[in-house]
Amino acid sequence: MRIFYNDRHAVHHGRHEMFRGALVPCFEVPARADLVLQELRARRFGSIEAPPPIADAVIERVHAPRYLQFLATARDDWIALDPANAERDALPSYWPIRTFRTDVLPASFPARMGLFSFDAGSPITAGTWEAARHGAACAVAGAQRLLAGDRSAFALTRPPGHHAGSDFFGGYCFLNNAAIAAQALRDGGAARVVVLDIDYHHGNGTQAIFYERADVFFASVHGDPHTEYPYYPGYADERGAGTGVGANLNLPLPRGTDFARWREALQEALRAIRGFGADALVVSLGLDTFEGDPISGFRLRGDDYLRVGEDLAAAGLPTLFVFEGGYAVAEVGVNTVNLLQGFTST
Repeated sequence: MRIFYNDRHAVHHGRHEMFRGALVPCFEVPARADLVLQELRARRFGSIEAPPPIADAVIERVHAPRYLQFLATARDDWIALDPANAERDALPSYWPIRTFRTDVLPASFPARMGLFSFDAGSPITAGTWEAARHGAACAVAGAQRLLAGDRSAFALTRPPGHHAGSDFFGGYCFLNNAAIAAQALRDGGAARVVVLDIDYHHGNGTQAIFYERADVFFASVHGDPHTEYPYYPGYADERGAGTGVGANLNLPLPRGTDFARWREALQEALRAIRGFGADALVVSLGLDTFEGDPISGFRLRGDDYLRVGEDLAAAGLPTLFVFEGGYAVAEVGVNTVNLLQGFTST
């Protein structure tokens, strides 16, 4: 398996996020990717390399240009407000709720930040744009390997991506790596592509990007949005719109779900994927389904990820894994490589 590692990920290191009225240390930390890399090396698993750079046009196939311009200049604009901001991360304070206009780009940087975000838990730091852009390059490099005939590849990167929409960030995500990879597969000749999201939290950004399209099927197994972040999307009755009706499958599960029940939902998703007749599979690989995850609520154990990998291999599709969530930092490396090991051993 070819592994494309974002060696610039650590330049994005948020100090704090807003959580229920308090500033708390960020759960999304560089050690997450570092420990996966460490475990890959310890098991001598795969070929690890840096990705080649990608052009702006590749990212613009998924993300709106004005949003990308915002991300590229956000840090400078933040410091321009107050030089002391060089020592602080940027978090939004305002949001354009229903009836507010979103078509006009505000001159105020705080207003622009609110326009392009949906939570106060995703700090923009000095290295956010660099890390996110290099992460997108990892995902595209993995997609190119599938197009070249490889059975699988892994984009090991952070910040994660599946909560980012075409023109918004949130949930620690700024560029949607899985969606960028899926679009690169389409542009490279794959007629139909599936994105399967197995993160604990619904991939709202990926769903929004492909919701009205019939060529990319989105399936997600996740915590029930009645009680779980990101709360508003992710319900089972969301089936797509326009030409995309029937190309969206949400399988929400209650907090406390064990591996047996979770695996049943995964099998349901895989049956739908087989029926779609895809040429390639992109897996949004979240490991926050682990029983010890501090911000999630499923009960998968370390060895269960071997079985998950085997189940994904049984789909029989060229598969790109894109690293997403997983906040039980000490265990995330073992759990990730267990899943990849289960996939490659089948």
